[in-house]
Amino acid sequence: MPISYYIPILLLYVFGVLNLIGIRSDLVPSYLMFFGIGSVFFIVIRYLQVQRHFFRQNATVFYWIFIILLVFTHFSATEIKGSKRWIDLYFFQLQTSEIFKIFFIVYLARIFSTVKMPIESSKLFLKTLIFTIIPFVLIFQQPDFGSAIIILAVFFVTVLHSTVPKKQILGFVATIVILLPVLWFSMKEYQKNRIVSFINPIEYLSGASYNMVQAKIAIGSGSFLGKGLGMGKQSLLNFLPEYHTDFAYSSLVEQFGFVGGALVIILYGLFFYLLFYRMSKYIYTHDIDKRYRFFYLLGFSTVFIVQTGVNIGMNLGLLPVAGITLPFISYGGSSLITIMIGLALIP
Repeated sequence: MPISYYIPILLLYVFGVLNLIGIRSDLVPSYLMFFGIGSVFFIVIRYLQVQRHFFRQNATVFYWIFIILLVFTHFSATEIKGSKRWIDLYFFQLQTSEIFKIFFIVYLARIFSTVKMPIESSKLFLKTLIFTIIPFVLIFQQPDFGSAIIILAVFFVTVLHSTVPKKQILGFVATIVILLPVLWFSMKEYQKNRIVSFINPIEYLSGASYNMVQAKIAIGSGSFLGKGLGMGKQSLLNFLPEYHTDFAYSSLVEQFGFVGGALVIILYGLFFYLLFYRMSKYIYTHDIDKRYRFFYLLGFSTVFIVQTGVNIGMNLGLLPVAGITLPFISYGGSSLITIMIGLALIP
């Protein structure tokens, strides 16, 4: 992949480091360390990807390895704030659902790129749906509703562009709509409160909608040019919860203003454009290698766009609060390393 593709990513990471310096300078060394670890993974995986197609050829193996890790997480992970998402590696908290996303994309891309015959396509939907439901249930039970929805989004977008008959896809969508009440009653109480408080934030001002309201206050107080590095009162005075993770964008806008927030969105938009431009080279082809490239780029773009859109949307009060990080801006080792691995696997 040309070096120009990495420029907006590096600039976004610089924004993330600067934002962290202003709100949690004590976390900067570990965030730099995460980037170093991610870079090592990037170099090694890039070599294996380009030279040997190692991960593509062993997609099924990696899928089941991470399914086992998800099961292990469910039974053995330490509970943090009511969730069991992380495996304690002593020097690092590994969020298995984050890493799984990338290898799930590799797995789906491998399957969809090799199917050509109509009779195979008719069986393909049920097969891929089963292999989507398994991780969805495991991640949903952690509970990690945000990551579970991303898994569904990747499946839906990729299957929509595959040779699967469209009537099967329509049947799937209808089934999801019918099962929405079941999904609602399966959610934890705090997850329900997030959605209800989004619809009526005033009634839940001191409860579930507090984070969203404080995030909007932080963004509004940033004005046009921002308060300056380290001058964000919403973060420094702890009015804004999770100001270095879920609501890192609000902290950034409070410090760097509308100009900084808009520049970050422009950088994301530029990266999305570059991904779509590269993807367009492989559309409408019957070559298996090029079809794999198309489906991987499609899945990776879906993850990146959904995470970015949902996180910024909830920071602006346009979407319900969800535990989804903003790539390269939110503090988090698993998230950063996962995106670096995802970048390395781009064909």
